[in-house]
Amino acid sequence: MSYEDPGTPRPPEMPLLLAAELQDHLMTASNDLERLQRLLDDACQAMMEGFHTSAGQLGSVIDQGHEITPHLHEVRQTLFKAVTALQFQDMATQLIAHTNKRLRNCADQIARDALGDDDPDGSAVVEEGPLKPNPVTQDEMDAGSVELF
Repeated sequence: MSYEDPGTPRPPEMPLLLAAELQDHLMTASNDLERLQRLLDDACQAMMEGFHTSAGQLGSVIDQGHEITPHLHEVRQTLFKAVTALQFQDMATQLIAHTNKRLRNCADQIARDALGDDDPDGSAVVEEGPLKPNPVTQDEMDAGSVELF
């Protein structure tokens, strides 16, 4: 679409300082999401190691021939539920990556539209934004087929 055609209305222009500030906020949010992803990865890794260690210890107790008391059975079921709950990490990772890509796409579009041909680095390259509105359709955790042992 050419904006030089007198019959084609030009899109409203965003003041350069406002565009730069908005782009900066979008990039800050994107960087915060990346930091959140690292924190989530570290926390989930630590929890998974703890659950697997506990499961191994519980398995050793069972292997030694100890009776599986109702309390021990309850502990085992709690471990299963905890590992199942950690499935949220995969969904959260997908949502964070999707949102991050959307934010960066918006920031790139703002840079391209605000700077236009005035960008000293050349025309801004805008990666295609996410096609789907949401990569994850599940909004709660149910027990699934997660195997711990």
